[in-house]
Amino acid sequence: MKNVLLGIDLGTSSVKAVLLNHKRDVVAQHAREYPIVSVGEGMTEQPPETWWQAVVETVRTLVSDRQYRIDAMGVTGQMHGTVLLDDRLEVIRPAIIWTDQRGQSEIASLEARIGRDALVEITGTRPAAGFMITTLAWLAQHEAESLGGTHAILLPKDYVRMKLTGGVATDPTDAAGTGLLDVRRRLWSRQVAEALQLPLAKLPPILGSSAVAGAVTGETAALLGMRAGTPVVTGCADQIAQAISGGLIDPGTGSITIGSGGQIFMPIAAPDTGHRGALHTFCHAPEDRWYLLGAMLTAGLSLRWLRDLLDLHGDDAYTTLSAAAASVPPGAEGLIYLPYLTGERAPHFDAQARGGFVGLTLRHHRGHLARAVMEGVAFALRQIIEVMRASGAVVDTLIAAGGGLGSAVWRQITADVIGVPLSLQRSGDHTAVGAALLAGIGVGVFADYEDAAHQPETKPIVTLPSPELTDLYDRRYQQFSALYPALRSIFGAGQPQK
Repeated sequence: MKNVLLGIDLGTSSVKAVLLNHKRDVVAQHAREYPIVSVGEGMTEQPPETWWQAVVETVRTLVSDRQYRIDAMGVTGQMHGTVLLDDRLEVIRPAIIWTDQRGQSEIASLEARIGRDALVEITGTRPAAGFMITTLAWLAQHEAESLGGTHAILLPKDYVRMKLTGGVATDPTDAAGTGLLDVRRRLWSRQVAEALQLPLAKLPPILGSSAVAGAVTGETAALLGMRAGTPVVTGCADQIAQAISGGLIDPGTGSITIGSGGQIFMPIAAPDTGHRGALHTFCHAPEDRWYLLGAMLTAGLSLRWLRDLLDLHGDDAYTTLSAAAASVPPGAEGLIYLPYLTGERAPHFDAQARGGFVGLTLRHHRGHLARAVMEGVAFALRQIIEVMRASGAVVDTLIAAGGGLGSAVWRQITADVIGVPLSLQRSGDHTAVGAALLAGIGVGVFADYEDAAHQPETKPIVTLPSPELTDLYDRRYQQFSALYPALRSIFGAGQPQK
């Protein structure tokens, strides 16, 4: 029987799981999609029970091959979401996830109660729609009965670990994304909680990301088809899992991700709030590290939307879209896509921003749409990079992660647009791999974070920018950047009256 580590990534649109051997090789992986439920304009939810059923089916598939013995499990997943549990640890209402925009209406009040600068100084971030802080403020105003009946408030991946072990906890990396954590002290902020009139007892204990938080219960083990008592580490936010997988622990190299959302990640050695909320300063897994994060909301989700709009099905749907995009010249013959399908975070922080295609003609076909979507996401990520550079960050090379950048076409487009070489990570789901590595740290398979990510024989795939496209994409980027300011007032006027 072969000893392995199990990593689970509770993503926005699917759960992914991998088995990793002690040489850090992915020996098995499986995934299962689930929907994002729209319950109103800008209101997105997911039933936590749907997550759990997907986890059960995914893990059962992996462990059905009895040649593996799982030494430990790690969990990671989508950040910011809010799960309310009663005193029996049963779900009170569907989870409000990070793409949700209803909390936008509470931001002005939150900032007035505490002060925007004070919030950024304490929590490392402005409150944003979809963050737990704004969701809880909205619930207090509109669903006070749900919040009043809440015994525990969890983040998405913490719900999965609770189902595995029966225990309630979180870690500093995910807690930082709530807007409720003092990122310097790595403790819940009493000042922020009191301003929200939120009892701190409802927020879970904070454990180290690699700490063993519990073990798989007998009942759950039978359901999953695995060994009872398997250690489960606390886990971390998806951005940190990706960073662990890529060895992004110390300052010097960052990452670019196109998953459901899109992110630029840069490790830093000390908390930095000089950006005054234009970016996020969050906790890294090592206790002496933090990171800067710029996030856009609908990166891979934009291509998924186009896939569904064009009624493409099957495992080759994204391959079909990539091929169609590759058949169109750079610049998509004047077609520009704004990737604001659920509002936007960095750099605009505008929940009312909306997506669109600008420059459509009779000549354009689905290949133009696909390429414009890929280019529009890359332009939005370039805007985040420009903000980071303005704050003093050096962005010379980025590790590429996420399913979107697994497409050679999208990866080349992104390298061309941002003008920076992209180094593709190891095979397998990077976030799930990071969760498995974290489990290995927790039970002593790996000595520390550097040891966990060490892969001396791995040669990355490096995608270089195309110099001949620099001028073209600089012009397109300027056109893209001009569109949001020109349309901002229209976006606001176009929202339905509440």
